[in-house]
Amino acid sequence: MILFFDAEVFLQDWLFVVIDPINHQKYVFINDAKKLASFYEEHKEHIWIGYNSHHYDQYILKGILCGFDPYSISSFIIAEKNQGWQYSSLFQKIQLYEFDIMTTTHGLKELEGFMGNDIRESTVSFSIDRKLTEEELEEVVKYCTHDVEQTIEIFLHRKEEFDSHIALLKAFKLPLKYISKTKAQLAAVILKANKINRSDEFDLDIPSNLKINKYNEVLDWYKNSSNHSYDKSLEINISGVPHVFAWGGLHGAKEKYIGEGILLNVDVISFYPTLMIEYGYLSRNVEDSNLYKEIYKERIRLKAEKNPMQQPYKIVLNSTYGAMKYKYNNLYDPRQANNVCVAGQLLLLDLIERLEPHWTLIQSNTDGLIGKINRKSDLDKIKEICREWEDRTYMKLDFEIFKKIYQKDVNNYIIIKEDGSFKSKGAYVKELNSIDNDLPIINLALKKYFIEGFPVEKTITECKELLMFQKVVKLTYKYSHALYGDKPLAEKTLRVFASKNEEDKGVFKVKPNGRVEKIANTPERCFIVNDSVIGKRVPRRLDKEWYINLAKKRIEDFVGEIR
Repeated sequence: MILFFDAEVFLQDWLFVVIDPINHQKYVFINDAKKLASFYEEHKEHIWIGYNSHHYDQYILKGILCGFDPYSISSFIIAEKNQGWQYSSLFQKIQLYEFDIMTTTHGLKELEGFMGNDIRESTVSFSIDRKLTEEELEEVVKYCTHDVEQTIEIFLHRKEEFDSHIALLKAFKLPLKYISKTKAQLAAVILKANKINRSDEFDLDIPSNLKINKYNEVLDWYKNSSNHSYDKSLEINISGVPHVFAWGGLHGAKEKYIGEGILLNVDVISFYPTLMIEYGYLSRNVEDSNLYKEIYKERIRLKAEKNPMQQPYKIVLNSTYGAMKYKYNNLYDPRQANNVCVAGQLLLLDLIERLEPHWTLIQSNTDGLIGKINRKSDLDKIKEICREWEDRTYMKLDFEIFKKIYQKDVNNYIIIKEDGSFKSKGAYVKELNSIDNDLPIINLALKKYFIEGFPVEKTITECKELLMFQKVVKLTYKYSHALYGDKPLAEKTLRVFASKNEEDKGVFKVKPNGRVEKIANTPERCFIVNDSVIGKRVPRRLDKEWYINLAKKRIEDFVGEIR
């Protein structure tokens, strides 16, 4: 069974709200450690789910169970910016099957805002230096309950994250206590990694089957020890496209490019896992490298059967590379991580060099290439070259044909098929969803323009749904509060809309030293709607021209002046 929970801590008061969604029960604990401890004992075999609970709420709960002052723990984490586990070693002895549904840097209020929900905050300040009144406690309980309910809604949108964690534990017969570990931590446990300190970070092992003839400058750059630093990079023109080679992946693209015709997307399948297996680049901390190979084979078998149990195996395979670069993970082996990354870039460069006479390169990015072919007959020659590269390098390639591409740069593009389906990348044209939903009308207008040639003016003027025009902004901890004009605001997360009303103001953020800055990417004049906007229609004061101009500017960022 699962429970959802959230804590609020003040100088002389604390409270927890816990919701059991299966039995439709809500539990509220206010300054009653014995009652909370009794509830915990009855429910310690449950999974406790929170938002940012891994870094905050779980330690407030454990601290109260240990008899500590929760305000002291809260200050230790928030004000002093420490990790909760550092507060006391006693925390390790308390069993808590805690799962954090926070998987991005977005705060809870931001996600509530994206969903169109009420993001108003309690008026009760955390800086109050006395006991809260009954009315204040009642208000805090109301808003804390709202946050727990919103956490449940976010959980439903991200249920695959939870399901994949459970599937990992089941597939590899791990105890439920590991539910709190990250996927990278679980990968280290599954692969039985034992951390070993080494000092050979840049001792590169270049693949012996590499064939680079034209672009030897890149190979020489990696071999030169003076470049063995993460702040070094090589900028070079490759196949008519400016490229950057460094220590984090290959990047190259024609900027502000429009291409139409026969466009071929060539992707390396399971690139990094294959490099680790075929070239011996797996973390040397792994007890038996054959275990990683067996996981790979099992994943391929299950995927062929379209068995959903392939997912946990995929997670282990894909989490391992990142874990090799994280010094607090038992898989940490930066030499092997560098070998994977550098070999991957050089092998792709090898392929670029082979393909160069037969197509026009448009983009290179970590594990794939996009190029334009002049004639369909060229496709056979390209696939022949790719087969030789596959046989020599032990890699496998996947091919997709598109008809048109709009490309701002390597990280921002939309590529379209004959049937109108597309792939996209980047903030301007990415796939939005209920919990990633900022300026959705601009996203829609750009896609309709690129895919259908539909005027952005028409998309924007015909839309009547207020939610589509929302811009959600959140102040970071670096700012004390927001301003609407010169009026201080209680909320640090705002949902703003461009306004035609000349009396409306802009939104600003204030640093602790009093310095005022305009909140980026917001209109000069706006109105704020922090209660729910679901189902609301656009009011007359909404300035649709602001959205039209922004959409046109973003199109120009992609392709230059609009034709």
